[in-house]
Amino acid sequence: MITEKSRDEGCIMNKYEMCNSLDLARATYYRMNQSNNKVEKKKQFSPRKLTEREEEKILSVLNNQKYCDMAPGEIYATLLDESVYLCSPRTMYRILERNHQNVQRRQKGPGNYTKPELLATAPNQLWSWDITKLKGPKKWTYYYLYKIMDVYSRYVVGWMVAYRELSELAKILIEQTCIKQKIKRDHLTLHADRGSSMKSNTVGQLLADLGVTKTHSRPHVSNDNPYSESLFKTLKYRPDFPECFGSIEDARSFCIDFFTWYNKNHKHSGIAMLTPENVHYNLSDEVVSKRQIVLDQIFEKYPQRFVNGKPKSKMPDNIVWINKPDIAKKVA
Repeated sequence: MITEKSRDEGCIMNKYEMCNSLDLARATYYRMNQSNNKVEKKKQFSPRKLTEREEEKILSVLNNQKYCDMAPGEIYATLLDESVYLCSPRTMYRILERNHQNVQRRQKGPGNYTKPELLATAPNQLWSWDITKLKGPKKWTYYYLYKIMDVYSRYVVGWMVAYRELSELAKILIEQTCIKQKIKRDHLTLHADRGSSMKSNTVGQLLADLGVTKTHSRPHVSNDNPYSESLFKTLKYRPDFPECFGSIEDARSFCIDFFTWYNKNHKHSGIAMLTPENVHYNLSDEVVSKRQIVLDQIFEKYPQRFVNGKPKSKMPDNIVWINKPDIAKKVA
């Protein structure tokens, strides 16, 4: 006689055999069986969830020119001061994250920064300046190297090493350099990134008094100031560049030697392997002519060695761009 107990035991044995034959864990079988028997529950929406229209309104406020440079916490506090509440700062972050604007929204929204397109056709038309840190003798101690470079010639027209970064020090350097280079009003553009000293009212007022146009890189775009970045890399990759400087006098002494070498002796690839001094003081023709004489002599002596014909000594480009526009690229 088959009892209910024996039937259940047989069913269990069948399950064991089935799991063994399928090489399936019994726990997996029971879990799958339970999930199939579950009735899908309707999703419950939180009454606190913002509607799509509300999120769009908040995003438009975050991208507004008035707020595009502010962090969500600052926007939240500013709106409260204006008796306006949209949502919490954390919700603002979530909305920005969903729209891929957590870092660069100011470059995507209405507060868009224009790409600087700057042209130089001669020395002292376009300068680039920047500040970099030089490690001092102790941890967390630095000296600050201020540098101004002529973009057309790559000539360093002014520099100094100071204990700190201050707009007043930048003002002194810029003013003295303009006097030294005999800069005329409305003749020079001074380009920089968006550091605190570069954007300071002190420097801005000085440039206005001198008749110098100022321009700035876009936020987080180092390629907008490539010539300064390249020079600092050349400085710090020099074989004798130390891991740290023992004193500010050591830093200044090193920079005297470096900038003397850079201006007078460094054959720069960006200016046809001439020195910045050659280009800045219009000595290029003389140097290129001497090189051409040597090439002409060697060509006359060994013409068979030059498959492509008579070699020519290169002249530097007569126009230099920061962010060459697409139209100029097509013409070139």
